[in-house]
Formats: sequence, structure tokens, C-alpha cells
Amino acid sequence: MAVFKPADNLTWRVTGVRETAILRMANKVRALRASGADIISLSLGEPDFDTPEHIRLAACQALDEGWTHYPPIPGLPELRAAIAAKLKRENSLDYAAEEIVVTNGAKQALSNAIHALVQDGDEVILPAPFWVAYEGLVRLAGGKPVILPSSFESGYRVSAAQIAAAMTERTKLVMINSPSNPSGVVLSDTDLKALANVVRAHPSAMILSDEIYEYITFDGAKHRSIAALPGMKPRTITINGFSKGFAMTGWRIGYAAAAEPVARAMTRMQGAVTSGVSAFSQRAAITALEGPRDAVEAMRQAYEARRKLVLTWLNAMPGVRVLPPQGAFYAFPDVSPALNAARKAGIARDVEGLCDWLAEHHHVAAVPGSAFGADTSIRLSFAASTSMLEAGLERLSNGLAALL
Repeated sequence: MAVFKPADNLTWRVTGVRETAILRMANKVRALRASGADIISLSLGEPDFDTPEHIRLAACQALDEGWTHYPPIPGLPELRAAIAAKLKRENSLDYAAEEIVVTNGAKQALSNAIHALVQDGDEVILPAPFWVAYEGLVRLAGGKPVILPSSFESGYRVSAAQIAAAMTERTKLVMINSPSNPSGVVLSDTDLKALANVVRAHPSAMILSDEIYEYITFDGAKHRSIAALPGMKPRTITINGFSKGFAMTGWRIGYAAAAEPVARAMTRMQGAVTSGVSAFSQRAAITALEGPRDAVEAMRQAYEARRKLVLTWLNAMPGVRVLPPQGAFYAFPDVSPALNAARKAGIARDVEGLCDWLAEHHHVAAVPGSAFGADTSIRLSFAASTSMLEAGLERLSNGLAALL
């Protein structure tokens, strides 16, 4: 009798999706700490602030009022209306509540949209660097990721001309993220208009616009929603959520705004997988949208101060080049000289190996840029305290200096 192996029954959809570099590094940090190492992690993109008090209190009140039952799959009508009002007020987007889907985190909104629109063999254009989850979500749906590289010299921007040259009759989506994780790039009005012109000229392509970091911008950079441009609302699925701007990562609330047929398809997808978001969390989300924004701005200002600190350290490190991030809370320095030195010394073959070496020997954790489509960079999160940043950057500086 043949030996039964459960692993032989796994689908290609699962086996073809790799563990993300962020989770791999998090696991490495846990293992090193378990062995007694004092590790400073600058790898996770999670605000180190508690959710603002008035939002927490709203959730407590909702629990006391009995908001503990199954909610509608696409979200409470009151929250969908509040999101529609927010999009109108802040983003110049005119959506009806029926065109809003509340999801279990922004990642589910992305997944719902991709599974609603992408079939086997459809192409999805990913301007690099891109958030690590995008490629895996596309592959899970049977789509083909078309990765378009950029560089430090290009400011980590992929031009509309590059995107136009990569589009075919199989192109279904172009995924954008502004402000960007990991590069911090904020797409300008000129960038968005050029991209909109390219997409409008295609018979069926759409934009999947991830705007989760919209409240975290610096140096006067302004977030714009591409769906607000002429002719782009029917072609755009706007993704957002509460985790970054409101420090609500553990609440798992995201949302999507899309033309009603797409929103209905996303609701069907969600109904088949998870159903709706917890009702009391949704009540708290209403308070987040309609309540004061003092805490949101205070967090942004804290990130801005930390950004200045990080840039000061990185600019003083030999062999490191860094572009000031315009948004989000990451620095994405190019470390090519140290990487080349690590290769020559037999320490690491690639930037992933370099990050492993830094964690194991200098006890500072960063995410390799290869996970985001940039093979000579590392991502550092400054969603961490000033003292932790200073200690981690000193370790990084010592590690890179040892190679050079």
C-alpha cells in the first residue's frame, strides 16, 4: 500500500505562495530572542500607538448596547454611509453606500477585488517596489504578476510609459499604492493623470488603488485618489482602512469603494469566505471617521520627527543612499556597497542573506528589499520609539561599517 502523504494533496495555489519576507523575519526575530539574543526589530509596519481613546470607548459602548450579532456581509449601513461621506469630503469621490464594502482588514479588500476580477492567466501589473502581499494575492487568484522594476535613480517611480509598454490584451489590473509601502513615494497629480490616460486607452484594464497610508504624509506631499480623475471612477477600486492612520491594526477593518457590479461581486466573495466584520468594531470605525482627528495628526507628527532621525542616521552611513519618504512610515535605503562587500566576503549571496546576517550578528532586523521587488535595498520601519530607533540604527551602522 502506498504511503499517504497529506502534503501531496495541497493545491498549487497554496504551494505556489511563498512565506512573506516580513513574516520570515518576524519568525527569525522570535527564534533569536528565544535563544537569548537582544534583537531590535525595525521590520514590522505596525503603529506603536494605542488606538485613540474615544474610538476604544465607542467600542465599549457598542458592546454594552448589544452590537454583538452577525452584521450584514458588506458592512453596517451606518458605516458604509460614513465611509461614503468621508470619501466625498476628503477624496472628492462620489460613491453611494451600496458601492462600499467593509472588509476584515484592507488585505481582504484587496483579495476580494482581485478574486472578483482576475481569472486564470489574466495579467496584473505591479510597479515595483510593491507591498509584499500583492504578488501572492494575484497568484492565488490564478493571475500572472507582471513586475515592472524601478530604481533609486528613478526615485522608485515607474513611469506611465513603462506601464503602457507592459500592457496587453490580458491586462486586467494595474495595482498602485500611494503613499507607498515600502518606498514612501506619493504619486503626484502629474503621475496620476499620466497613468489615468494609459488606463483609459485600454479596452478593459482597471486600477486597484491601495490608499491605506493616506493620512501619513510629509514635506507638503498631498495624497490624491486616482478615482477622482475624469473617467476613472468606473475603472478604479479604491482600497483603504483604519489600521495605519487610526492605529487600529488589531481591529481588522478595511473597505473598498467600487462600481456597484464590482462591489456586489466583492460582497459575494466575502460572503463565501468570512462574512462580515464584527459589529462593535464597525461602530468604533464610525466614531473614528466622524470624531476628532487630533490623535491622527499627533501620530503623523511623531512619525515626521522619527523620519528626521532615521534620515540623519542613514545619510551619515558610508555606502548608503536614501530618498526621503514622502509618506507612510518606512525608509528604503539602497545598501549596494555593503551588499557587494558581503558577497565578496562570502557572508551573503543576496540582500535577504545580508538581512539575516545583520539580525544574527548585529541584532537588528530589517526586511530585504527583494521582497518588494528591489534587490539592493532594505526596508526599515520607523513605527517604533525614538530610543529603539536610535539603538537599532546604531547597530545597523556598525554592521554595515564592518562590511565596508
